[in-house]
Amino acid sequence: MLNLALALASALLLVVCFPRFNLVWLAPVALAPLLFALAGERRPLRRFLLGWLAGIAYWLGVCYWIQFVLARHGGLSPFVAGVAVALFALIKGLHMAVFSLLAGIALRRGWAVLAVPALWVAIERTHGPLGFAWLALGNAGIDMSLPMRLAPFTGVYGLSFVFAMCATALALAALRRPRRQLAFLLPVALLYLLPALPAPERGTHTAVLVQPNISEDAEWTPSWSRRMFDRLAWLSYGAATSARPATPDFIIWPEVPLPAYYDQNADFRRLVSDVARSAGAHLLLNVVAHTPQGAPLNSALLVAPDARPLGRYDKLYLVPFGEYVPAPFGFVTNVSSETGDFVPGRELTLLRAGDRPLGAFICYEAAFPHLVRRFAASSAQLFVNLSNDGWFGRGPAREQHLQLARMRAAENRRWLLRATNDGVTATIDPAGRFARLLPNFTEAAAHTAFAYVQTQTFYTRFGDWFVWLCAAAALSALKNRGQSAHSPFFMARPGSPAKRKNGE
Repeated sequence: MLNLALALASALLLVVCFPRFNLVWLAPVALAPLLFALAGERRPLRRFLLGWLAGIAYWLGVCYWIQFVLARHGGLSPFVAGVAVALFALIKGLHMAVFSLLAGIALRRGWAVLAVPALWVAIERTHGPLGFAWLALGNAGIDMSLPMRLAPFTGVYGLSFVFAMCATALALAALRRPRRQLAFLLPVALLYLLPALPAPERGTHTAVLVQPNISEDAEWTPSWSRRMFDRLAWLSYGAATSARPATPDFIIWPEVPLPAYYDQNADFRRLVSDVARSAGAHLLLNVVAHTPQGAPLNSALLVAPDARPLGRYDKLYLVPFGEYVPAPFGFVTNVSSETGDFVPGRELTLLRAGDRPLGAFICYEAAFPHLVRRFAASSAQLFVNLSNDGWFGRGPAREQHLQLARMRAAENRRWLLRATNDGVTATIDPAGRFARLLPNFTEAAAHTAFAYVQTQTFYTRFGDWFVWLCAAAALSALKNRGQSAHSPFFMARPGSPAKRKNGE
């Protein structure tokens, strides 16, 4: 029962590191109770179960808002939506279960202060490929200037490593491990040798971010849809012309709840053309395109000031439940308005406004560091994130989503223009800081300054090199060598029967 309480304590500490609580100073200690419990547990199955229960509790605590989304917008009863979220947490909790199973081995190594964080990072990287990526532990450090020095070198995973490293050292200290093993924590001081975050600068170019605040619950009749698109047009034209004779480089529309069929709807296409021509600016908007087979694509379209379509990016990473239904959840209805599942795009595409390439990723794609860095590695000089966080209601999910987007800007040292339906609409500078922030749940359109950046960070050039290094280190720690579980060095907790039996 003590081990179970410790495991659940770690789950609670992890939850409160993120919005809505934002107790970010707990990030470096959050894993310590779980690791202390694992150190005294010889039985692999029990370690697995402790981690699984902690993982279930964590995912329920940080993503409970999925129940609201499925019940409010997915057509499920609150009970069935709750069942879906519980099943989701059971599956996602397996990541922490595997970590806990293997961490019991890594904790036995004399270099556990490095081995356990390496294992954490290696498993953290599997969330996206195995179904759902959201908040890496390192995201809690987005406003910590010292750990954030790592972001352009290691991505968010370097921050996760440092936080897990501190928690491991704390657990080992509580276990009375030899001080020389804690000395592996000393390299954290080298963070001071890394370049400091760039000083805030004023942008040299301008864009208009449009936040139309369109209701998610309205009936999407043709007349209502026309009024909503007219609202987008008037907001755009008014903001674009308010600063004349200056002309913005871009007008950016968000992802909106009503589907925008640019290719099929002549009236909508004419409205888009009129906005681009009258404002004299490039217009970037979210549209529903289709494959040659007719399957829907969630896409970003760039239209020139003379109304020519310049390019389209088709979203590569789709939202579970929002744009497709994962296999175990066949009883869940898609949240999107399309009659079938969206399909992912086939290739990463840069959009080009003259000689300025930009990377436009859509909504949930902000959760994937390895995807977003590919835009910058392919020469994108500006990031744009189109999203509709209105599906989340007024819960913490929109702030969680914003943390992910901010980290992508900092990893690649790019300005990020983020347009959303009802918030959080923001301009984010290359250090992940806010340069402009619009109030949530209001209809607004605002000029914002930004700059193009051509230089590439170490992370942009080399990607997840740190993750693969951590994976190699974790595999090394898991090999059957060094102290075994049956040696006097096995980490039974102080005062436990195992320690008395070993005469310590």
